[in-house]
Amino acid sequence: MQNRQVTDWSVQALSLESERLGPLPLVNHFLERLGLEALLDRFVPTLDRRVRLPYAKALLVLLRSVLVEREPLYRQSETVHGFCAAAFGLKADEMVSDDAIGQGLDRLFDADRAGLLTAVVVSATEAFDLRLSELHQDTTSISFCGQYREARGRRVRGRRAPLITYGFSKAHRPDLKQLLWVLTTTADGAVPVQFRCEDGNTSDSRTHAGTWDTLVKATGRTDFLYVADSKLCCEAAMDHIDRRAGRFVCVLPRSRSEDSEFREWLQTHEPAWELLWDRPNRRRQGGPRDRWWVHRALLPSHEGWPVVWVKSSSLELRRRQSRRERLLAATEALETLNARLAGPRPRRRSREQILQYLERVLRRYRVAQYLRVELVHELAHQFRQTRRGRPGPNTQYQRKSKQHWQVRFSIDETAIAYDRKSDGMYPLLSNDRTLTNAQILEAHKRQPTIEKRFSQSKSVFEIAPVCLKNEGRIEALFYLYFLVLLVQALIERELRRAMQREQITTLPLYPEERATRRPTAEQILRLFSHTTRSVLRHKTQEIRRFDPELTDIQRQILTLLAVPPSAYRLAT
Repeated sequence: MQNRQVTDWSVQALSLESERLGPLPLVNHFLERLGLEALLDRFVPTLDRRVRLPYAKALLVLLRSVLVEREPLYRQSETVHGFCAAAFGLKADEMVSDDAIGQGLDRLFDADRAGLLTAVVVSATEAFDLRLSELHQDTTSISFCGQYREARGRRVRGRRAPLITYGFSKAHRPDLKQLLWVLTTTADGAVPVQFRCEDGNTSDSRTHAGTWDTLVKATGRTDFLYVADSKLCCEAAMDHIDRRAGRFVCVLPRSRSEDSEFREWLQTHEPAWELLWDRPNRRRQGGPRDRWWVHRALLPSHEGWPVVWVKSSSLELRRRQSRRERLLAATEALETLNARLAGPRPRRRSREQILQYLERVLRRYRVAQYLRVELVHELAHQFRQTRRGRPGPNTQYQRKSKQHWQVRFSIDETAIAYDRKSDGMYPLLSNDRTLTNAQILEAHKRQPTIEKRFSQSKSVFEIAPVCLKNEGRIEALFYLYFLVLLVQALIERELRRAMQREQITTLPLYPEERATRRPTAEQILRLFSHTTRSVLRHKTQEIRRFDPELTDIQRQILTLLAVPPSAYRLAT
């Protein structure tokens, strides 16, 4: 009887509460090392006593949500409710709403964002020992679905908001309005250190001077190596950097005369190539080896700076294969056109219509210099009996002629042979004469790492579609995405450095415990996504807490990232 009373009491009064932690304790460890909450409190202070949730906390809730769940603003309350409130940096009596986050974005737009960015970069440099001797810049376009008629570069509370308009779409969506997103990362782990939004129709070449000036303020130096793509190779941008004792490396575009002069020189000369890399093929096991050569041109650029030509065996094979496939596709399209023109009812009959179609085909497959195309007028004759019956020696015939257009084309072997001699080659330009050919190429080969950050922002973190109409909040939201990229890049960098230090070649982070040599933040955070803790309570009194049981690989990751075990034993 006594045992039954105890059982009845336990059923009525005991409760087991489970709270999801996920990867938030790990994320919070990096936020604390950055001191991000203190910096946000400093630059985005909460001066209105009526505000229940400080702006800094609201912004950090959104930042954690983008890293972990990636839900829209109007669902942040549900996202936080599914986790332990303390993991989101909230107290038990603090509630988050879309209005609170929207107000936080407004205050972030009004704040000194340039000063906050500089403070964040300085803090990251000191806390994680970032090397700022080489920085990489690139841009991407963020497309918007909607009209955004009011987003015309107007002033919002005294600050100019960006212009959301049509421009050159890197996403190949010219039908959508866009903003230009300018990002700069370090060569040391591709960690973002600079960001800003530009109008959707801004040319890439006009972004470099402002970016370089901002980096000088953030780093406190001008001798860092600034690496960019061919858009940097314009007189105004290069002169701006060179006159201020800056250094840069960029790709020399095909439009420059130095490019055409060297390719013409190649037809009768053989450069003294220097073999720099000879390594196995990374794309295809057992394929041809990947070899890279460099050669410094005899003549400098028009500005007097050295031009280093690069030759890649893999790039040479891809260029030749691409040209062959494009020629094949173009000739098939022209043969199909001839068959239709010879038919009884061709859709294109006039000379103008056919010429327009030919121009589209040559432009689509980029073979105008390889195909000689001629449009001729032909007569097709048909003979028919004048009377019915079996034909005989005296049968009379009537000739009927039909006029139609025909396309005659041939492949220009001379043009193909001319380009084959320079396949797989492209020039690099630098104003630093002390850099060797190898150093210039190595700096350029680190440029594609910034593309990974753009890919992560659009695919993993789902920066678009943007569920906001106020362009001021949109710019503040993009600023927050920069902080998201910064945190996840630091997580990747710290883990890879620890693997190198501990001589660990792979970690089983892929599904089915498959190994990866270069783990990403997405894989690391997904590993902890289902981590939960439970609390046994008697009415309102806590009886026992069940901390999450971490797996061996989870413990190894935490050790490599220097995250203390107490991070997953949060206080109530």
